[in-house]
Amino acid sequence: MIEWLMQQPVWLQALFATLFTWFMTALGAAFVFISGKFNARALNVMQGTAAGIMIAASFFSLLLPAAERLESARSSAVTALVLSAGFLLGCAFILLSDFSMSRMKLFSKDNFRSGALACFAITLHNIPEGFAVGVAFGSLSGDFNSWIAAVMLAVGIGIQNFPEGLCVSVPLRKQGFTAGKAFFFGQFSGFVEVLAGVLGAIAVGFISALLPWALSFSAGAMIAVSCSELIPSCVNEGKTTAVCGVSVGFALMMLLDVLLG
Repeated sequence: MIEWLMQQPVWLQALFATLFTWFMTALGAAFVFISGKFNARALNVMQGTAAGIMIAASFFSLLLPAAERLESARSSAVTALVLSAGFLLGCAFILLSDFSMSRMKLFSKDNFRSGALACFAITLHNIPEGFAVGVAFGSLSGDFNSWIAAVMLAVGIGIQNFPEGLCVSVPLRKQGFTAGKAFFFGQFSGFVEVLAGVLGAIAVGFISALLPWALSFSAGAMIAVSCSELIPSCVNEGKTTAVCGVSVGFALMMLLDVLLG
């Protein structure tokens, strides 16, 4: 099965991977059909683990491959410039999107309890996440190690998407939406990752010069999402579970890279 998947076109592999991340969003949203309650500590551990995986993947799956590609053809100064600029652009994309929404009256904190608005905000953040998965698969070098790293990045994002789907659908359900409608909006917030993932894989395949920029941009976006959303959210509920989750997630990704490298 694994060999068959590795032999498929990179855009198709990205499609399968982002369908998984979307499925995890839908799985979280499906909680509205069984209960409006959930274990907050379990969600905190999941968010921390996802943050650890994404931080490690930002280096092992994105920045390191970008550096290796640049160093083989260009000077170290150019490599440092491209990686730094791409990384900062990725961070800026997430920060500017947050800033723009906070400046809009419609998205002020007092009015941000609407599940529909939360769906819009989460959908916006899911675009670079899906793109990161697509870029990871689009940059595969053909070896099993790089493929596993791309898969683990998708797994980390998928874990993160579970509470996101829940956090959209449950408030909508409490506001009077039917379970079906609440589920629809919850799962829809993750579907954009499928489109962004396929686009990222195709773009990298056609424009090889874009690859280091795309990899470093995606890494910056992943770090920004982890630091601005996942880690603060789980730390507020409990530092111990947050630290354990982040540590286990990072160690898992690092262990796989070392063992398979």
